[in-house]
Amino acid sequence: MTWISKLVTAFGLLLLADSCYSAYEHSLLQTHRAASLSSLSTSHSGVTTSLPIDITIETIVATFIVCLGMVLGTSNLRPIQWRVWAGKIEREGEAGFLNSNGEVEKDYVGNPFRLLESRPGFVDIRKQRKEFAEWVKNE
Repeated sequence: MTWISKLVTAFGLLLLADSCYSAYEHSLLQTHRAASLSSLSTSHSGVTTSLPIDITIETIVATFIVCLGMVLGTSNLRPIQWRVWAGKIEREGEAGFLNSNGEVEKDYVGNPFRLLESRPGFVDIRKQRKEFAEWVKNE
């Protein structure tokens, strides 16, 4: 993650913690208010109030800011098709797979077709049979 994404995520988490604490305080004040009203009146009518709109908005905004910080810190998506992925590796090499810190990513393996390119060619059985026949004649 870059420092900008870390900063945005930390700010969002701070706002989220503040909204959670505000919601806790609001519910605590409402229970004390309900307890004091029930002691004054003989009827036990449950007083329920919803969360204030500013706390709700702060919670939603904080969640979006945390999500934005997390998205800013993600690496680029990889191509889905294998041939596109291999083409990028062959064209760009390690330079195409540097993370935000300037280091090569840990899942970089190099040319994925390396094994196919280094294997021996197809075996020509007829040619080998002919060479074996000549070897037997010479021996």
